[in-house]
Amino acid sequence: MPKIINYPKNSMIFVEGDKDDRIFILQSGYVILVSTDFETGKVLNEKLAIGEFFGVKSSLARVPRQETATVMADSVVVQMTPAEFEKIFSPNQTVMLKMLRVFSRNLRDLHYRTELLLNNNDILVPSDKGMIQVAQAFLDEELYNSCEQVCEKVLARYPYDANKATVEKIMDLSKRQKGRVKGPHDSGREEATFKHKKENALKQFDLPMFERFSKSYSDGDVIICEYEPGESFYLVQSGQVQLEKLISGSLKHIDIVSPGEFFGEMAILDDSPRSATCIAKGDVRCLEFNKENFRVLVTGNPQIAMILLKLFCKRIYDQKRRTKILVIKDIQARISDIFLMYDEMTPLSEADLDSSKRKFNLTVNDIAHWAGISLDDARDEMNKMCARGKVEIYEPQHQMLVKNINDMKRVVDTYYTIQNARREQGNF
Repeated sequence: MPKIINYPKNSMIFVEGDKDDRIFILQSGYVILVSTDFETGKVLNEKLAIGEFFGVKSSLARVPRQETATVMADSVVVQMTPAEFEKIFSPNQTVMLKMLRVFSRNLRDLHYRTELLLNNNDILVPSDKGMIQVAQAFLDEELYNSCEQVCEKVLARYPYDANKATVEKIMDLSKRQKGRVKGPHDSGREEATFKHKKENALKQFDLPMFERFSKSYSDGDVIICEYEPGESFYLVQSGQVQLEKLISGSLKHIDIVSPGEFFGEMAILDDSPRSATCIAKGDVRCLEFNKENFRVLVTGNPQIAMILLKLFCKRIYDQKRRTKILVIKDIQARISDIFLMYDEMTPLSEADLDSSKRKFNLTVNDIAHWAGISLDDARDEMNKMCARGKVEIYEPQHQMLVKNINDMKRVVDTYYTIQNARREQGNF
């Protein structure tokens, strides 16, 4: 059962970095969440309202606390376990939908900030122009089926658009070059291997009532195009879906969605354009849910809202972690922090507990993605680390061995120490 806890003034309920899965509701008093802006080093204080939940994101994502909860005046809070939170609040449609919308906006804001850090000039492009850029990127990569599908989406959605002639020209070029087509989505990019395990949702949808939502896709089919308005979201039943983002005119691989995982859910909750292009890798079977049946679906199946809530919490953590990496100006420190991130998210075996060596399922392409640098630059930096005996790369196995994870931590800690000293001296 949830507990009522009294906290005196100047106490702390939890501290940044704690591995603590409790969830709280402020019943009375004055509590603030204290965090540090990764980019500016500025201390941020967020005052909690009476009745507000806190500690939810880190608890449901099963990650360390991202802020410190400080008690500014004698306060009373309700404390509960994740299981208690799920049992009590998952049937509450109002609470679940409110949290989903808030977390969706949080994630959207983080994506926007990340794209600014990556100097992505595509973030404010109108939907029709953005979709045309995606089609052009597919054409440039000789992925003609995908290119034509995006063109068809643009023409269907904007039949009288001033850019119609441009779309038709791209489609015509694609059709004429199709004789040289390679595999439907053989882009030559490696698959990201940093995957967090999400709760398996398949069993809950293995019922005849869900058959009418079923959709099938072939290899290379564009299920969702970045920039188009969002009208549905999906659960992968079989196969995999590749997520790609248009950055500076090129499609960049950002994730793989596997069976039991959702995609496209952000646009449903905040009426925003799609933030990525989703492409079938091989034969794919999905359940498609639209805005009209979303509320009914959540109302009749409270576990769906909880699954989505956990998914948002994990994605918010991942995006914050990537933002923290991208604001590091020194490339070696940035890459060192990538290894620390993998270490944070990789459970240690008993044999590894007393060792500073770490082996990760990680490729040079993954390093380039997380660090926001080109593949060539990532190779150069990794070669330097290998030459200094810091890392070993096993290409066929898509693995890397970090000889001493503590060395990586020292590099990152030293970077922040220098940055903090510069801020104090006013030189930053």
